[in-house]
Amino acid sequence: MLTGSYDLFLVFISFCVAVLASYTALDLSGRVSTSKKEAVPFWIVGGAVAMGIGIWSMHFVGMLAFSLPIPMGYDLGITLLSLALAILASGFALWMVAQPEMPWSHLCFGALAMGAGIGAMHYLGMYALLMQPGIQYDFWLVGLSLAVAVLASASALLIAFRLRRHTAYVKAWRIGASLVMGGAIIGMHYTGMAAASFPIGSFCAAAIDGLDSNWLASLVIVVTLAVLAIALLTSVLDARMEMRTDALSNSLARANKELTHLALHDNLTKLPNRLLLEDRIEQTIQKMKRNGGVFTLMFLDLDGFKPINDAFGHHVGDQLLAQVGERLKGRLRGADTLARVGGDEFVLLAEIDSAEDASGIAKNVIDLVNQPFNVGGQELRVSTSMGIVLYPTDGVEQQELLMNADAAMYHAKAGGKNDFSFFDASMNANALVQLQLLQDLRRALQNEEFVLYYQPKFAADSGIVVGAEALVRWQHPSRGLLGPSAFIGLAEKSGLIVELDSWVLKQACKQIGQWLAEGHGDWCVAVNVSALQLSQPRFVESVKSALEQNQVPPSHLIIEITETMAMNDISVSIKVLQNLAALGVSVSIDDFGSGHSSLLYLKNLPVNELKIDRGFVNELRHGAADEAILTAIVELGQALGLRIVAEGVETAEQQKFLSAMNCDVLQGFLLGHPLPADQFVATLAKTV
Repeated sequence: MLTGSYDLFLVFISFCVAVLASYTALDLSGRVSTSKKEAVPFWIVGGAVAMGIGIWSMHFVGMLAFSLPIPMGYDLGITLLSLALAILASGFALWMVAQPEMPWSHLCFGALAMGAGIGAMHYLGMYALLMQPGIQYDFWLVGLSLAVAVLASASALLIAFRLRRHTAYVKAWRIGASLVMGGAIIGMHYTGMAAASFPIGSFCAAAIDGLDSNWLASLVIVVTLAVLAIALLTSVLDARMEMRTDALSNSLARANKELTHLALHDNLTKLPNRLLLEDRIEQTIQKMKRNGGVFTLMFLDLDGFKPINDAFGHHVGDQLLAQVGERLKGRLRGADTLARVGGDEFVLLAEIDSAEDASGIAKNVIDLVNQPFNVGGQELRVSTSMGIVLYPTDGVEQQELLMNADAAMYHAKAGGKNDFSFFDASMNANALVQLQLLQDLRRALQNEEFVLYYQPKFAADSGIVVGAEALVRWQHPSRGLLGPSAFIGLAEKSGLIVELDSWVLKQACKQIGQWLAEGHGDWCVAVNVSALQLSQPRFVESVKSALEQNQVPPSHLIIEITETMAMNDISVSIKVLQNLAALGVSVSIDDFGSGHSSLLYLKNLPVNELKIDRGFVNELRHGAADEAILTAIVELGQALGLRIVAEGVETAEQQKFLSAMNCDVLQGFLLGHPLPADQFVATLAKTV
């Protein structure tokens, strides 16, 4: 027999190629399993080519490492056929790894098929030598090499399937596994080589016209390394791109989730807001219609919250509200919904079996709220009044249920507070009136049923008219002329106050423009603004637009806000008022003295006018103490350089005292009643 020898350097290179091919196979199997469905076929085809070339190259370099004392070459067609078998076997392996499951029966069948393919590649590659006479084989060693190929294939499939996901330390595991797999493939190859014997006198027929082995080793190694490197680089880049895409997708998903949460939850208490509450009420109604059952809505209002908010400031009030929400949420059932629907108003939605269950829940809530709260080191106490409705007894629509619960809550407040009241028919009339009035209020804005009345304001020293205060009235189609007390509260609760305030502002500016055109160049008109309107982002822009549309100089408009509004969020108030001042609009603090009167903030507010609350003017008749209080307020305003307006002047004595105190402007029924614009000038002309 001819004695062969091995080039140990090429043997080592073949082992390195086998390990690199194994690592590439494991990496590509991960790409196949994690790629999108439409990309899987492309990864299988590309991966099969790269893996096939890698496995075949290991075999071919191993063949080139073996030499005989005769010229050697390789038949091109047969060599390419062996390469095709390696690619097919690799493609089959990647396809199996891409399957969602790999039971033992599939693993055994796949190992046999892949092992047969690798064995066929090896022995077909050896046949490419075209030895004459043919190569003689030790069939025991051939069987052993095939068994090694099958076992190596089984190990490769199992390892690739287990390591196809991106888990912790997956790269380290793949490196270790590729060493094992590379060793198994090398073992199969050199076992097969050991099985071959070459009789003395044999010659290689492929050495004449086949591939020359002298330069082929270098070419195969370079091409193989290039292919495997490109495959690995493509896989790594695609994996990074996919990770970035997944990270971006997850980030967008989290952002959407957060935005959805913000849209459906109260920012202060983190409880569901009215929007989410209404959705859950509707879902519960539909559930009850399908399956039957009862649920309750409880409307909660905190007793004693406003004095705490006024005395300690809105930041303490906010903390108190947050603690109330947290305490109630922590003690209620998981299926119940507690929502914050207003300043200190909450609504509880709970599925129950009977009215007794509702009573038990209400008593538990009242007990929880009655326990003291520690806010900023201070012990604060509040209570709650609750109105309770049951579905379907007290209503079948969510708006009806909420209105009835609200009516029951006010009944509980009227009964002494710190208690609950079930809705009954005696409250229904008022609830229906409020509901109908709300519907009428929505239509009134569309049908232009509102009108402005103007109450004149007079200079205290000369009695000359200096302007007016715009007061809204509702010309209701069936109820006649309604004053603000009949609908302003409802407008604020429903949010319609913003639209109503905008209408009042535009109409007042239009009227100022008409009076200026008629020659009343010294008149200013005051317009009251709600807290909700003041907090609108484009409020100052809307004021500017109303003035420009009617060609009214900003100095002829006075924006009136209450003292409590100004102090509620002082940083926001200062910014808005500064923007109004920059525009040239005057700002008046209405009802001064009725709130918590923070002098520290008052000196920083960009206001032009203090309007003394009518309650102080009415108390003048009670003696020196009331006069002293009023005198102090007037002197405070004058010290700050503010214009002083006194409203509610109804007697000559009040007028005399206020004029003596050097108040700048007086307003009240003694001097003039609110009148429509068309009567305002005519009436004043008669009194002059």
